Amino acid sequence: MTKVVILNQGIVASIIGPTGPGQRRLANKVMEEALKKASLSFSQITYIVSTGYGRINVPFSDKQFTEITCHAKGIVHLFPRARTIIDIGGQDAKGIKIDSSGKIVDFVMNDKCAAGSGRFIEVIADTLGVPLDQVGERSLQSKNPAKISNICTIWAQQEVASSLAEGVSVSDLLAGIHQSLADRIVRMVSRLKVEREVIVTGGGGKNRGLLQALSEQLGQEVLVPEEPLLTGALGAALMGKEIAEKARQDQTPLETKERILEVVEIL
Repeated sequence: MTKVVILNQGIVASIIGPTGPGQRRLANKVMEEALKKASLSFSQITYIVSTGYGRINVPFSDKQFTEITCHAKGIVHLFPRARTIIDIGGQDAKGIKIDSSGKIVDFVMNDKCAAGSGRFIEVIADTLGVPLDQVGERSLQSKNPAKISNICTIWAQQEVASSLAEGVSVSDLLAGIHQSLADRIVRMVSRLKVEREVIVTGGGGKNRGLLQALSEQLGQEVLVPEEPLLTGALGAALMGKEIAEKARQDQTPLETKERILEVVEIL
């Protein structure tokens, strides 16, 4: 997905759009939509920061920062007492540890296997014929969560299909899948020594079934931003704002492509 946040004193506009092979074209398209929503022209933009895996494919950005840096920045802005961030996206899952001043202490990530990311849920949802936006609620109806023994996405998919044929309910299978994914994520972030507050971002933050499984396995409630897909973009916007304000205070010229402070995040 491609996200844009336009920031001034607060968020002026935000957009969550598609991504794909033509990342440069999509970056321009989503940026135009955000500017239209904010009733701004491109020439009114002061500084642009891009982040995410596709950050180098934003031709109009002035600077790039990693998604780790930007997620931490965005979360600390929304949750000043945050200490542990769990970002669950379609391609990977990350754990970020931050200190009382909001600085990153350490991070871990799983980007080698779909089984540790939101893609795991997508594949199983497709196997079960359940729309992705319904899997969380359906899993909460479970009375007896299934035990999913396979950690590989392909083998888990076959295990789920076999269990479904044997009469295991869809809700029990979904609950089992959420518990399986939560187990892998919790084991990963446990290397950071999880501390309160724990904030979940990314698409996983929209899945109530996964959030419940994470809370149970962590032994504490996890918190979620109002829009968990925008925290990285918000963080990058804040980085851009800081750069522009510092240049203004120091009375030094900004190295920009001449242009309200915002960000594009492409994943």
